[in-house]
Amino acid sequence: MIDVQRLRVLRAVAEHGSFNRAAAALRLTPSAVSQQIATLERGLGARVVTRSTRGVTLTPAGRIMVGAAESVAAELAHARQQVDRLGTGRTRLTIATFTSGGRLLLPGALAELTAAHPDTVVHVGEGEPEESLALLRRGAVDLALAYHFDGPLPGRPGQGPALEWTPLMEDPLYVVLPEGHPLATREALDLAELAAEPWVLGCLKTEAYLRRYAERAGFAPRVHGTTTDYFFARSLVAAGLGLSLVPSIALAPRVPGLRTVPVEAPTPTRHIGLATIGRRRDQPEVATLIRALREQAAAPAESPM
Repeated sequence: MIDVQRLRVLRAVAEHGSFNRAAAALRLTPSAVSQQIATLERGLGARVVTRSTRGVTLTPAGRIMVGAAESVAAELAHARQQVDRLGTGRTRLTIATFTSGGRLLLPGALAELTAAHPDTVVHVGEGEPEESLALLRRGAVDLALAYHFDGPLPGRPGQGPALEWTPLMEDPLYVVLPEGHPLATREALDLAELAAEPWVLGCLKTEAYLRRYAERAGFAPRVHGTTTDYFFARSLVAAGLGLSLVPSIALAPRVPGLRTVPVEAPTPTRHIGLATIGRRRDQPEVATLIRALREQAAAPAESPM
């Protein structure tokens, strides 16, 4: 039989990349961590980690077992939640969300949730998809409002429990320019037309997307500023520092002196949705929240123009 504690140790080793850092996180000694991993390997009859001077990496068997460890953690968290509900009559929902999506969708949806299920205790935490989906796989949160661009959801392929993805809305990106810019009156722009422009961006992933697009178009963007806040980025555009690329839901509140112009097809777009694991989606409270989020996502939005 596989010991749950050894799976927990393996998951910590995978997360931290070394026995020493995993030991510190678990408040164990490095030798205790090493012993737990060695015992797990003997029981499986397979190596789960490869040790080197640069740290520890998972073997194929190790990746399978880390996925199992995260599934077990998520199921135990769900079971604990159900037991707590038996004792208190209250359901706890912990939601991780990225800032702009949470600001647009969550307030109205949570108002509907608490009206329909007044005994539900809701906790909301902020985090980008890479962080929130990792927390979801570990059972540390129940739901994650997240997004992705062209590719798959952020994560480690082949690891962790499968995520249930409920699409909510498409969030196209717009070019933000000073209203006096020669291209500010255009109906749409190809980003290649802006190869000579300086850029100010409000998200590292948006910068990464712009760099990929620019490489395909044959230029390297000159990034004069990167922030973690789209409003700040737009304020810098208004100050003349450069142009920006901003998702539609992050274009409010308006900043005076700016124009927003759509990007020509293929338009860069964030795909926003709600991620859950396993049976969470079948809970009445979660079903209510999903329905409310869909209603909020379908509500008419203010024009970014």
